[in-house]
Amino acid sequence: MSKLKAKDPTTAEPTKPKIVIYGASGVGKTWFALSFPSVYYIDTEGGADLAHYTDRLSKAGGKYLGPQDGANDFEVIIEQAKALATEKHKFKTLVVDSITKPFISAIATEGERLGDRNAFGADKKPAIGAMRRLINAVHRLDMNVVFVAHEKTEWGILKNGERGEIGKGPDVYDKLIYELHLCFQVIKQGPQRSAIVKKSRLVGFPEAEQFELDYAKFAERYGKDIITREATQVTLCSQEQFDEMQRLIALLKVDAETVEKWLQKANADSLKELNKTQAQKVIESLEAKLKK
Repeated sequence: MSKLKAKDPTTAEPTKPKIVIYGASGVGKTWFALSFPSVYYIDTEGGADLAHYTDRLSKAGGKYLGPQDGANDFEVIIEQAKALATEKHKFKTLVVDSITKPFISAIATEGERLGDRNAFGADKKPAIGAMRRLINAVHRLDMNVVFVAHEKTEWGILKNGERGEIGKGPDVYDKLIYELHLCFQVIKQGPQRSAIVKKSRLVGFPEAEQFELDYAKFAERYGKDIITREATQVTLCSQEQFDEMQRLIALLKVDAETVEKWLQKANADSLKELNKTQAQKVIESLEAKLKK
């Protein structure tokens, strides 16, 4: 029997945009993010509690979660993303503004804990681990997702061979922009606000292109029907499925590394977070091993 697993290509349903936007303060990042439909807004810095922001959010049918609610805690952000993926709700867009704040805060907290033992980037490990878990949660989420980030200077080798500034980038986990659909830098030139595409998986948004930072135009270009589509929720595995997976794993003495590979493939943190289809595939795979 062949071990080849590839299948015939099929047309997948278009997914909702998951993007990172970054830029200097005051260029319009938050205003653009709040333009998306039915925003569940996680304000990690408390910077969007001003009247013009809250009015815009309220008129669009959005809700606000601020620092006083734990918005700067990675565990709270991850928990909220998981809840949005599995609970019935009216929201269509998740905005985390900024993602820089909890990432830098987690690094600082770990750095203080390690003290003199901090070496070789050890202080970054918990923050990176939390970011990976958040990315997993976001990939399971049938919502538009906008991560707003601060801007930082990027350094590299210049044409003259000397080290210097080579541009600006998002001040966040460096792998984030490769995990999502689109990353663009927001700039302001006089009254005009524009976006420059830095990383893209989308044919309609080629890298290095500059376009007007306007939600209506962005939505038309991406597909307004996709962005405004109602969210569908993940149906988690049943208790019976979970118990059966546990029983078969113990019976076959499946090692933790193999289970972790299943979870990574499913963008889940635990077996209980597998959906019904994923859980059934695991059960059927384990049952097949029992018959050998």
